[in-house]
Amino acid sequence: MSVQTEGTDTAGEPAVRKAEAPVPPRGEARGAGRPARRGAAAPYLLLLPALLATLILLGWPLVKNGMLSFQNLNPRQLILHLTEWNGVENYKSVLQGADFWHVVERSVVFTAVNVVLIMLFGTLTGLLLARLGKKMRLTLMLGLVLAWAMPVIAATTVYQWLFAQQFGVVNWVLDKLGWHSMADYNWLGGQFSTFSVVTLLIVWQSIPFVAINLYAATTTIPKELYEAASLDGAGAWKSFTSVTFPFLRPFLYATTFLQVIWVFKSFAQIFAINAGGPDRLTETLPIYAFVEGVGNQHFGVGAAISFLTILVLLVITSYYLRMVLKQEEDEL
Repeated sequence: MSVQTEGTDTAGEPAVRKAEAPVPPRGEARGAGRPARRGAAAPYLLLLPALLATLILLGWPLVKNGMLSFQNLNPRQLILHLTEWNGVENYKSVLQGADFWHVVERSVVFTAVNVVLIMLFGTLTGLLLARLGKKMRLTLMLGLVLAWAMPVIAATTVYQWLFAQQFGVVNWVLDKLGWHSMADYNWLGGQFSTFSVVTLLIVWQSIPFVAINLYAATTTIPKELYEAASLDGAGAWKSFTSVTFPFLRPFLYATTFLQVIWVFKSFAQIFAINAGGPDRLTETLPIYAFVEGVGNQHFGVGAAISFLTILVLLVITSYYLRMVLKQEEDEL
């Protein structure tokens, strides 16, 4: 009686074997992680041109300005090509003077007032855009874009014409409305009135950015959340506080941060309106640095003031960011 057995090869191993994964060559095994590494490095390579441009256009001038702040640089030194290092004397003269601290206080108050008004009216305008129809929304956005696109000096010139003492449109309108004492009112003759004109100009130029971006943020809010809120009996205010505002909060934080920086370093509007006058009562830190450095030709002092301006701005922004981060941690 014959016994049937499995077919075997010459070595006595089974004819049918389990499929095994092919072993890659040593060179391929070593280079398997290279595409992943290249993909991880791609974002840094794309950022490299922007970083180089920032270092060249901003970093090197900042270093040169820092070097000037430790020098006694006046017209005499410029003409004779002299380099006179005086250590921290420029910083001492600035910090020990009362004018610098008055300007710092003025700059902080000016920035706070402008940022509050910009965020308030910009937010209201953005929410209005979200509720308007297509035609009215397009018309309003066109007006916002035109106001935003107008050059700073051109807009400042328009406001100078509007608030001119003799032939200004604002004085003419107020006179026709019954305020005859405003017929020849000098808007640039006092500190408060000059700051009022500058604030109106800056707020008018800054509202479009906030409003358009806020409207774009509202389009990302799911409509189902509003439907659920209405089913729960929430009114307009409750829907805003429970649905709209939580979605817009990160945007409002970031936009406020940007506005603090942009308003604090405003130079063209204030200088073109009245060059920091009258009697240097409307000078903010950028104007103060320019007047002391270029105007009075104390270039080392001006460089020191500009560096102190950067430090003040860093303190303000760091305090704001710390407050925002602390609030977010409390909410979590």
